[in-house]
Amino acid sequence: MKLKKQVTVCGAAIFCVAVFSLYLMLDRVQHDPARPHSGGGGNFPRSQISVLQNRIEQLEQLLEENHEIIVHIKDSVLELTANAEGQPVVLPFHMPNGSWMLPPESRPSFYSVASQDCHFALGSKAPKTDLQMLAVSELLPYDNQDGGVWKQGFDITYDPNEWDTEQLQVFVVPHSHNDPGWIKTFDKYYYDQTQHILNSMVVKLQEDSRRRFIWSEISFFSKWWDNISAQKRAAVRRLVGNGQLEMATGGWVMPDEANSHYFAMIDQLIEGHQWLEKNVGVMPRSGWAVDPFGHSSTMPYLLRRANLTSMLIQRVHYAIKKHFAATQNLEFMWRQSWDADSSTDILCHMMPFYSYDVPHTCGPDPKICQFDFKRLPGGRINCPWKVPPKAITSANVAERALLLLDQYRKKSKLYRSKVLLVPLGDDFRYDKPQEWDAQFLNYQRLFDYLNAHPDLHVQAQFGTLSDYFDALYKRVGIVPGMRPPGFPVLSGDFFSYADREDHYWTGYYTSRPFYKSMGRVLEAHLRSAEILYSLAVSHARHAGMDSKYPLSDYATLTDARRNLGLFQHHDAITGTAKEAVVVDYGVRLLHSLANLKRVIINAAHYLVLGDKETYHYDLAAPFLGPDETRLNQDSLPEKTVIKLDTTPRFVVVFNPLEQERLSVVSFLVNTPRIRVTNEEGQPLAAQLSAWWSSATDMAPDVYQASIMIRLQPLGLAVLQVSKSFDNHSTLKSSVRLFLHGRDLPVRKQKAFPARIIPAATEDFCLENQQMRACFLGPSGLLKPYVPKDPPVIRVTEGPFFSEVAVYYQNIQEVVRLYNVPGVDGLSLEISCLVDIRDYVNKELALRFSTDIDSGGTFFTDLNGFQIQPRQYLKKLPLQANFYPMPVMAYIQDPQSRLTLQTAQALGVSSLSSGQLEVILDRRLMQDDNRGLGQGLKDNKRTCHHFRLLLERRSATPKAQPGTFPSLLSHMTSMHLNTEVLVMPVAQEKPLPPALRSFQPFSAPMPCDFHLVNLRTLQGEDDSLPSPETALILHRKGFDCGLEARNLGFNCTTTQGSLSLGGLFQGLELVSMQLSSLTLMYPLGPASSNSTVLHLDPMEIATVRLHLG
Repeated sequence: MKLKKQVTVCGAAIFCVAVFSLYLMLDRVQHDPARPHSGGGGNFPRSQISVLQNRIEQLEQLLEENHEIIVHIKDSVLELTANAEGQPVVLPFHMPNGSWMLPPESRPSFYSVASQDCHFALGSKAPKTDLQMLAVSELLPYDNQDGGVWKQGFDITYDPNEWDTEQLQVFVVPHSHNDPGWIKTFDKYYYDQTQHILNSMVVKLQEDSRRRFIWSEISFFSKWWDNISAQKRAAVRRLVGNGQLEMATGGWVMPDEANSHYFAMIDQLIEGHQWLEKNVGVMPRSGWAVDPFGHSSTMPYLLRRANLTSMLIQRVHYAIKKHFAATQNLEFMWRQSWDADSSTDILCHMMPFYSYDVPHTCGPDPKICQFDFKRLPGGRINCPWKVPPKAITSANVAERALLLLDQYRKKSKLYRSKVLLVPLGDDFRYDKPQEWDAQFLNYQRLFDYLNAHPDLHVQAQFGTLSDYFDALYKRVGIVPGMRPPGFPVLSGDFFSYADREDHYWTGYYTSRPFYKSMGRVLEAHLRSAEILYSLAVSHARHAGMDSKYPLSDYATLTDARRNLGLFQHHDAITGTAKEAVVVDYGVRLLHSLANLKRVIINAAHYLVLGDKETYHYDLAAPFLGPDETRLNQDSLPEKTVIKLDTTPRFVVVFNPLEQERLSVVSFLVNTPRIRVTNEEGQPLAAQLSAWWSSATDMAPDVYQASIMIRLQPLGLAVLQVSKSFDNHSTLKSSVRLFLHGRDLPVRKQKAFPARIIPAATEDFCLENQQMRACFLGPSGLLKPYVPKDPPVIRVTEGPFFSEVAVYYQNIQEVVRLYNVPGVDGLSLEISCLVDIRDYVNKELALRFSTDIDSGGTFFTDLNGFQIQPRQYLKKLPLQANFYPMPVMAYIQDPQSRLTLQTAQALGVSSLSSGQLEVILDRRLMQDDNRGLGQGLKDNKRTCHHFRLLLERRSATPKAQPGTFPSLLSHMTSMHLNTEVLVMPVAQEKPLPPALRSFQPFSAPMPCDFHLVNLRTLQGEDDSLPSPETALILHRKGFDCGLEARNLGFNCTTTQGSLSLGGLFQGLELVSMQLSSLTLMYPLGPASSNSTVLHLDPMEIATVRLHLG
């Protein structure tokens, strides 16, 4: 039986990218069922007999070649059996059809998922919500009718007497939104404006105890803190203590919520909260997000698990704001789609109007910017509505106060309570003492008048964000965190965002993809460095060797955390900053990437040493070399070439996953005559491939060696690689080069058989034991793109992987098929090297067309954490139907699911049934009139990495409240985003001390658990570690309705239970304490006895560990 799906890949609008048919083999058969056998003889035309004779001759030639290969393999096996120590290597061998067959696994793996763990994804419990955002979007007309003074809304009226029994309570919240990079770099903003805002804040808040101020960006605050006196620090702590100054959210930045991965979102939140706790002694209570371009439901989950009880958002589609305002649903309990018991609920306040500036926060009529007292006549900015503000005097205070109260009352009609929030600020406001005086003195005069007139039934005052929420909770008679009576429950997210008309902010899902990719690489390296550093320091302490270990690497980790955190800012990872600012982010990313490689090398060095007493740290001469290097912040990585001679070179291989991993590991060497052995000296089969410097040039003296290896969870394996003329275990790839009539010089190497094919008209296929990928011969692609020159197509075939590379002018695509059991062999790997620097106002897209009957429904992830259903809405313009895709998107029907996994955040849509379309890059020559003042013209050569996974659905799905990837899909995504690191021992001679593999776990982790991080906590000295680490775990929700496949490792689940006692081999668990996400609140006592952790599906838990 076969499940067969035709999958074609073509470029949208301007470009076709690839085409292939994907066959998912369920039971392998020995013949082609599409060709029935004849029952007897028959008469054939002479032309067919001629064709048949030619094919018989070809078959005879293939059989002869196959016989020679078998004889060669037989001789190799006999020779290795006679000469090699230990077990002989069993080599892959060619099948008669030309494909490669791997020898059977010596240790078969199994897949054992408890039935109880499947109930969650089957949707036995549906969350009870009043508002589901997908349904809301389908309901709204998006007609953009003119609403009068509130242009995007409607006319608001009220009864002047409705506050007679319950007065209106108004909290005016002064704030200054400080972007850590946008028009200026982070440092330039700090020196020009931010430091002056904070310096004035300390002075001006102390002048009047009624004044309030909120701050959110800890990246700026910590830089300022490092440059102020102890006296000023004490004053800040007093202001925080008496409630005049509030730290809202408390993250390192106010992160983008579309492109950021949940690892980085958590990491920047922990960095900010840990800094605040240590330096200011404060724990944030409320979230503040006024500028991210759309809002993800992942953020409220993370804030709630950090023990925040309330939050505020601003940039939501104007039509949704209008709808929620009309139904008084602008404040709601935000609940996760899988949550059936309200444990994830957090109270969310949505600002109702166009912007967070003063003209759009006090009420529906923006002409009331006459109450933005920075715009007083004579200042540097004026009022666009031509109504300048007036300073408040005793002569005009009554008239001005009543005018302002009218706006407050109208705004309050949009909410369910008689407590009103009025932000007072904008970008980089309060940077001069004069503005502090103008705003605070004039508003205080207005408040004094309003409060002195009981007949107005209003109490107005300055407040913080938490002052507002506390008053709201008190007014409705509940404790913070509970659901106010009558408030709706909402699930879903707020993408995609439009601020006016059809101006949808969806391009930033793809903008500057080079840096999005680089940021993801830095994330993976930071996670690897955190885990290896924590393990190495713990083992060094356990052995009494911590005095010899470079504990100073902790400062490097801290710097990398902060640079990655800075890049999560909503003008950084989004690609929406000026070109010079983007370069500054890139330099920071590159700096931290290089430094993290050193941290990883130092930790791996210590952990693989057989005799720890021989450990010696040398900053100038690291023990291991990096796997790759980047010359500049905008350069693609270049792989390290390992130089070999007859003396073995040791190579350390790190698996960053918490699960066992059967993978093909590749590295570059300088000779085709190689021998690879494992730690015990047993030879390993290696595929040797050419390394190409261009479409037709094999690089001289550089070769790619690929081995299949089983790596332990978070383990370090040791290999030996040497130059050897006895290289029977090395199998060379074959190459076919299709030139399509082009007269191109081809540079070949003697080591590799390469067939040059001037023209090709027939299709060709690659296959492994699980699937077959077929390509159109003439182009390697499908249709509409007509290039200046036909493509060069290169087909490489070998025992462990085969690939097709297609070279066009603006894009190079490689589709690779791994011939290995388990995760890597169940999907296609696709790489696209894109260069559109010669384009003008174009976007480059990758489209997958299938016969899956998906209708208009598709699914995208939010932050790599959860899946959100999407619906193509014909009533909206094309750009409105794109959504962020940080790690995956899929389409499905009752029979099949096709998932596109990505290693970088991009924009995605499904514009027709059976299609997925991804924007790879975009180039704009003009400004978009949103303040940047320039186009998007600094495109780089960018390499995108994807995996394409086709799965059969084993049961017809029932209606579900949520949707989840399969375990295979989760593992495929993690393989793609956390690549194996290959680190050669740096010195060639003399031989290094004895090395041995390192395996941190004493028992396997359940395969639905993901180790998000193992983060060493800061000691008393900022640059040194404490004895404690934060273990952050995520139990993934998964769909059991897709056919179970062999993952290549023993996959079991445990109904969410994990024993931490004894988990880390060679280390003692001194104590563990469950805590809030960012470690600010203990959730139970520290204990060394109770070491079993239980996690529900989708939940994230942070455990404070002391390992000894």
